[in-house]
Amino acid sequence: MRISDNRYSRDRFRLDLAFRFIRHEARTQTIRAWTGLSDDRIRKLYRSYLNEPGFAVGRPRGKSPQQSAFFTRSPKLKEESSFLASVCSLLGMLPQAGTNVNQKALANVPRGELLCQAFEVYQQLMPSHGISFEHAVFLVASLVRGDELALSNCRGCGALIVLDRAAIGASSCLHCSD
Repeated sequence: MRISDNRYSRDRFRLDLAFRFIRHEARTQTIRAWTGLSDDRIRKLYRSYLNEPGFAVGRPRGKSPQQSAFFTRSPKLKEESSFLASVCSLLGMLPQAGTNVNQKALANVPRGELLCQAFEVYQQLMPSHGISFEHAVFLVASLVRGDELALSNCRGCGALIVLDRAAIGASSCLHCSD
């Protein structure tokens, strides 16, 4: 057996993704869903990662975010969630419109890498960002489900925006609504 065999590469990719999720302060259950690693293995990764000098990572506890109203709560969060969704769409993280994808098919290592890339771009371009990584995971899952949030184009400029399906009103971005 060689270290380059597929099963070793697959395990290495899963561990690399788990470290990226840890760096973004993801919860254990989120890491497990996207990598397939056991809770015990994830906790050991946290411990080994936290022991490295110069790396201080918070370990969030409790339930992951579950309220889609968070993304439409304020104009700033509407704009940020639309920007993050646009980056996810550009990177191919979000499936094509009309494609049925269940949560299990969504949460895999290649899409997890794309999610990390999208979130890192979002962090770099929005220095005072208000969306955490856990919220980004929930945003993607909610957009794929399409029951509470949906992607649409602004009526004024055509920009991609996140809409609350229950909200009544015009579908326009922050800049066109002024």
